[in-house]
Amino acid sequence: MTYVIHGATGAQGAPVVSALTAAGKSVTAPTRNPDATVDGARVVAAGYSSVTDLTAAYRGADGVFVHLPVGAEEDRLAFANNILAAVRAARPGRVVFSTSGFPIDRAIGGATATLAAGLADSGVSHAVIAPELYLENLLMPYVVDSVRERGVLPYPIRADFPVSWASHLDIADVAVALFEQPDITGVIGVGQYPAITGPDLAEAFAARFGRDVVFRPISPDEFRTSVAPLIGEGPAAGIAEAYRAMSTMPDRSIAPANSAQKLLDVTPRTTTHWLENMGL
Repeated sequence: MTYVIHGATGAQGAPVVSALTAAGKSVTAPTRNPDATVDGARVVAAGYSSVTDLTAAYRGADGVFVHLPVGAEEDRLAFANNILAAVRAARPGRVVFSTSGFPIDRAIGGATATLAAGLADSGVSHAVIAPELYLENLLMPYVVDSVRERGVLPYPIRADFPVSWASHLDIADVAVALFEQPDITGVIGVGQYPAITGPDLAEAFAARFGRDVVFRPISPDEFRTSVAPLIGEGPAAGIAEAYRAMSTMPDRSIAPANSAQKLLDVTPRTTTHWLENMGL
């Protein structure tokens, strides 16, 4: 069986490649760089900007794992439409799409919602992985260095804001389970349940680092300034806007009825276990 994994050299796709190759599956990694190497995978030159290349990569595949890169929304929307055109043309056996935490409500719109809706209308077996926030966000230097140096965990959410945090490793576990269980369709929530707050995160870091750690809410603009050197001003501004919108919400908790725990018997890592996996 052959699986096409987007982002195979990145934070979200690489764990999926590792999990599939460890299970003895054949993996193809589409990349814009034909000279890239991915352990255990066949690399093909195919970017989100080419429907022709994507169609060739998807044709005959038993499964495709896809997520949209962070960037300008105009580009993301074009990529979403190209992916859909390739899926309709190639008809892979199954598509598993990670929203990366972006909304899929058609009323809100946007690239992620467009891709989710298009997959639902494609007639191709599919499932949508819907995480809330990634624990890996806490590995950004601005955050983890502050924990190490000052015992302060800064993040742009309220201290009383519950979140079903998930790891990229959890996404990989769920993606593999969804490839193995094609009868599970629709949207699958991935993350810790019950949801936890910022002080809960700080407590886990304190236990792991062996020092007192306190949680400090910061503004979306302060967060934008911290991440812009890593991802660019445009994407950073978009992320800040997302956190501003999040500030009006009561929580970012998954619903237990459509959770990976219930539907797939896959339980995401606790913050403590994730920190151990990261070797921190």
